[in-house]
Amino acid sequence: METTESKISTLTITSSEFMNNSEIPGKYTCDGENISPPLGIGDLPNETISMVIIVDDPDAKIKTWTHWIMWNIKPTIRIKEDSHQGVEGLNDFKKNGYDGPCPPFESHRYFFKIYALDVILDLPAIATKEDLLEAMQGHILAAGEIMGFYKRD
Repeated sequence: METTESKISTLTITSSEFMNNSEIPGKYTCDGENISPPLGIGDLPNETISMVIIVDDPDAKIKTWTHWIMWNIKPTIRIKEDSHQGVEGLNDFKKNGYDGPCPPFESHRYFFKIYALDVILDLPAIATKEDLLEAMQGHILAAGEIMGFYKRD
């Protein structure tokens, strides 16, 4: 079953560690433990087969910088702290897994986006965000995001 953008519903994304549009605690950045924060998911469609998370920074100078991609997450209402609940692809640091906020000097915004899909994705762990976005096309049931910002001292 393919979906169209007009049928995409909204997921509610929260974190017990930061509110939407507020500062991300240092623990989840390059200045701390550099682990992914916990995320809560609400309004997940019953038809969800798998989930995707993309974390990126649109304020990076060169391009929107990808900090984390993970797919084939089993449907859940919680992405655990320091999660490895799915397949982790290549971020823009050329590593598999999460690399937290680490802006050079000014404050940057970090978007934690979660998608509910109607399919399991067949992607290798060397896949990039672009590969992931292409594979997701036509299969998104719902999407949501939470944004936090971070500025180094």
